[in-house]
Amino acid sequence: MSDRVERDEPGRIGRWARRDPVSAVAAVLIVIHLVWRADIASWGFLAQDDFFLTTYAAESKLTLDYLLGSINTNHLAPSPALITWLITRAAGVAYWPYLLLLIAGQAVLSVAFYRLLRLLVRPGWGLLLPLGVFLFTPLTLEVTSWWGTGMFWLPMQLAVVLAIGAQVKYVRTRQVRHLVTLTLSVVFGLLFVEKALLIVPLVFLLTAALFVTGGPVRSLVRTVRRYWPSWVALTAVSVAYLPLYFARTGPAVSGVPTSPGEVMAFVERIVGSTLIPGLFGGPWGWVDAGDGAPITGAAEIPRWLASAAFVALVVVTARLRPEAIRAWTLLAAYTSLGVGLLAATRLGFAYSSAAGFVPRYVSDIVVVAALCIGVAMFGLVDSGDTPSWHRVIPPALREPGAIALAQVVALLALVGIGIGAASSAAAWAEDWAVKQGRDYVRTAQSDLVAAPPGTVFFDRPVPEGVLGALFAPYNMQSRFFSPMEPGPVFVTEAENPSMFDHAGHIRQLRVDGPVTAPGPEPGCGHMLHGGQTVRLPLSDSRFDWPWVVRIGYLSSGESTAVFRLGQATHRFDVGRGLHQIYFELVGAGDSVELTINDPTVTVCVDQITVGNPVPQQ
Repeated sequence: MSDRVERDEPGRIGRWARRDPVSAVAAVLIVIHLVWRADIASWGFLAQDDFFLTTYAAESKLTLDYLLGSINTNHLAPSPALITWLITRAAGVAYWPYLLLLIAGQAVLSVAFYRLLRLLVRPGWGLLLPLGVFLFTPLTLEVTSWWGTGMFWLPMQLAVVLAIGAQVKYVRTRQVRHLVTLTLSVVFGLLFVEKALLIVPLVFLLTAALFVTGGPVRSLVRTVRRYWPSWVALTAVSVAYLPLYFARTGPAVSGVPTSPGEVMAFVERIVGSTLIPGLFGGPWGWVDAGDGAPITGAAEIPRWLASAAFVALVVVTARLRPEAIRAWTLLAAYTSLGVGLLAATRLGFAYSSAAGFVPRYVSDIVVVAALCIGVAMFGLVDSGDTPSWHRVIPPALREPGAIALAQVVALLALVGIGIGAASSAAAWAEDWAVKQGRDYVRTAQSDLVAAPPGTVFFDRPVPEGVLGALFAPYNMQSRFFSPMEPGPVFVTEAENPSMFDHAGHIRQLRVDGPVTAPGPEPGCGHMLHGGQTVRLPLSDSRFDWPWVVRIGYLSSGESTAVFRLGQATHRFDVGRGLHQIYFELVGAGDSVELTINDPTVTVCVDQITVGNPVPQQ
């Protein structure tokens, strides 16, 4: 009987779940969302920026110049540079190590965010709502799937959560160790991306909004006076970091907004079409952006419905409790900072019209938004502020039947948001699964393994969809394939060179371009006697450009020869018998000259072609 009683008793996890059921459900939600994100991310592969980063890492030594170099439009990111260097050395061009890191980082971030909710928001089942918003918003799928963006924004999200948690503990206890944690949290974020400097004003605004009473001016003054050690520490970090950033990145690469209308359109897009719909499970539609992650494409009616729901949430919670007003003020202030910084650095370029639809730009705002939703709806821990239901809900709506109906409506709304988020995520995953870079790399690697010994290649750019010309010269195949094993061998002269086609298959190279006219000698074409220079007109002129030249010839012996196109020359070896030679040359002209140096050698030339290399089909 005693054995049966012992078997019926819950284990350690069961006792914990009974003691803290909210945390138990939160743990289940975190695990589910990690599996969900890992599954979606695994459909894809490295994309665009990732190939540049791996190539740059493969070519670089692990030095301070490499770690503190400017990457991806003036980002100072020593930690991502180090991680990419190590993984490239260990695994070459592989996606799975980055995927594991991103999912592990999301796991740490999710637990830290839930702990922050428990620290800041009134306890109860309501904690699961802001947690669900944070865990399942489709807006952050990009940062847990694409290394080229996740390496920046996922650590920044974690730094935001850790810094806020440290400041909350410092405000409540005044213990110096929390001040140290606050400082280290910001430093941690700055090791990954310079935008982590925004954590400094965020912490200040959060303290003024949620932990100090009084009007706007009085709250700011009290915040400075009461918690000045925090601001001294954070100012010291900022003052130390900024000179390093500007010294290592040089002049900022940023545009200038062309008009106030461009700025207003950007604000409307990033807030009304990306951020707000994303908080309600949107955007419900995406726009393909090539091999990278898609951008938001919310339809007009769902977008306006989401905005109306957000306004209703703000109005109702603001009437229920004064704390909500301060929470929404905090969200508005930080969103203004983040969006203002983006407007100052991302507008004025060719693709500025799409900047407002890029989800990663609001990944840190999503953290603050989810936190503010929790505070606005459920209040702060140990707060004496109680909801003023009588000010918002008429007496008729307080009847049991009306309350039951409201609960059903709320449940249906949550289900609808969940279905919308699942639909948005499924559409995002379908787009992410289409990867030209993955197919190109895998095809090339497979063909290289099967290629005969001695296969050599002429260097060309990879397809634009794999790595764009914006990344030149890292888009050249010789650099693109440098981290891979086995890798192709690139030359500038060969008798039978190969090249990769658009899909990554190895093809024999041919030259597409103007040719010389047929020669007068039957069975020979143009006969060149050693020591003579022969001028051969081309069927069309060539402008100054890097061309590939093909010469087919039959030689009576071995010699050297000199080829000339305009002012450009190229010397090559001539072999006995029937051969062909391909080589690269930068030149211009409407005719070519060829000289055989050995006077005892006679060479027959059938045709000379000057043009672009193309794959033989």
